[in-house]
Amino acid sequence: MFVPIGCYLSILFIISQNRNSQVMKFMLQGRKVSAVKKLLRILQKQRIAQAVLVAVVVINAIACIGAYTLTHFSSPGEFSLGIPRPENFTIPTDIGLKYVKQRISINQTEWLETWFVPAKQSSPNGTILLFPGNGSSKGKQLLAPTKVFHALNYDSLLVDFRGVGGSSGNTTTLGIREAKDVALVVNYAERLNLKHPIVLYGVSMGSAAILKALAQEKIEPDAIILELPFARLLNAVKSRLRAVNIPSFLTAELLVFWGSIQQGFNGFAHNPVTYANQVKCPTLVFQGKQDQWTNMTEINELFQNLRATKQLVIFPNAKHQLLVTVNKEYWQQSVEKFFKGV
Repeated sequence: MFVPIGCYLSILFIISQNRNSQVMKFMLQGRKVSAVKKLLRILQKQRIAQAVLVAVVVINAIACIGAYTLTHFSSPGEFSLGIPRPENFTIPTDIGLKYVKQRISINQTEWLETWFVPAKQSSPNGTILLFPGNGSSKGKQLLAPTKVFHALNYDSLLVDFRGVGGSSGNTTTLGIREAKDVALVVNYAERLNLKHPIVLYGVSMGSAAILKALAQEKIEPDAIILELPFARLLNAVKSRLRAVNIPSFLTAELLVFWGSIQQGFNGFAHNPVTYANQVKCPTLVFQGKQDQWTNMTEINELFQNLRATKQLVIFPNAKHQLLVTVNKEYWQQSVEKFFKGV
């Protein structure tokens, strides 16, 4: 009797042990599955993080290259990043004006090239210092207004900023370093004892440089003429991106950030609308109502910040283009009216 009972108990024990081992195996397998799932989740998060990191690096690399390209000029035949260097293919004699080419030394390796165009008569009414916009030169952008100033009997000094035309260098800082160029030219005109009133005329970036020079370089011209100014650099970059169907959100910020790093300035603080608060001389502002880069809200804000006698002249059908070429008669009449109060 004891043998069958012992066998039975033995069998029950073996069965129970076998069941326990299966349970243990099942539990172990469950833990393994859970661990694998956890590991997969970690790996997936790591892959997402790596993909985000790669995307951030690539986006910043593109922005860095883009900022470099937009602030550097490449000469003909030169293989390098940058937009084509603005040259002076037209000179004053091509439009019937006599001139003298001059250089203003900055240091041993840098200079500004200028053209001095004397007034129509031997006794000038004053002197105009002219500054071009970004990506332009005195020969490309300043001859048309100079012809009007010449007819009004004003001496004209046309300037190439550093990086363009006949001046040294191959970079632009979009009006920041150019403000020092403006101050240098004003001091040069004073040393030459050029006839007063001395009036500064700038197109687009040239206007921004003039405003920054008045605010931070402490120059004191008798009057200024601002044509197509921009209010804030960041907004100007955004508008240009939108014009070529590139999303401006973050793209503009990255371009300004990397441009600032490369050129050693704070582009986010480059705001002519703020500089305007420091202007204390008579100011004439020319603006195209259809300007695709700067809207009228920004122009009105800048205009309101000007502290001295001021005039705003709107060309209703004009975009961001040289306004003297849009309506020369209207442009000249506005200048003549302005000069009467200078």
